Amino acid sequence: MLNVALPKGRLGEKVYAMFEAAGYECPSIKENNRKLIFENEEKQVRYFWVKPSDVAIYVERGAADIGVAGKDILLEYSPDVYELLDLNLGKCRMAVAAPTHFHDDGQKTLKVATKFTNIAANYYAGLGREIDIIKLNGSIEIAPILKLSDVIVDIVETGTTLKENNLEVKSTIVPISARLIANKSSFKFKGEAIEKIVDSMKIQVKNND
Repeated sequence: MLNVALPKGRLGEKVYAMFEAAGYECPSIKENNRKLIFENEEKQVRYFWVKPSDVAIYVERGAADIGVAGKDILLEYSPDVYELLDLNLGKCRMAVAAPTHFHDDGQKTLKVATKFTNIAANYYAGLGREIDIIKLNGSIEIAPILKLSDVIVDIVETGTTLKENNLEVKSTIVPISARLIANKSSFKFKGEAIEKIVDSMKIQVKNND
């Protein structure tokens, strides 16, 4: 059995469609129920839905052979997995945003609010900029408005939320998209099956460009 961790939500549905097109369909996954695990004995595949930020943990620890995780998660937590393919789905970017009038003159320690503390720390270390990281888990946009921080580091998709809160992107750190990842041990023992999926998905990604 090939164990596949899929991120819950719209992205997961798009990803499943790619697995289906690769010949690893599992009709029961489309039934309207609350089940989380689905198997197709004939195709020797088992899918399970997990929270997007948990996919890499399931794969790293071997509960899943392969899975799909955002590049943001891979950069933030550096899981010990193989990154096999950029699926070109869920595209957005990790960016620094601040109130429109804000300008970093470099005179004082920059206060940065984010839930991506490692990405923020690495980015500013690369710039040689001294920062004070404030870890938040939600509604990061209000931090600069309430003067909790000078800037935020967050995922930006359309920029609408930023605009509505009088913030703007000051710099892009890295583009983000969904990546197919594999457990290192599984890749050794189930390599053939995994490579077959990768090859099919490469063609799909190319055709969708």
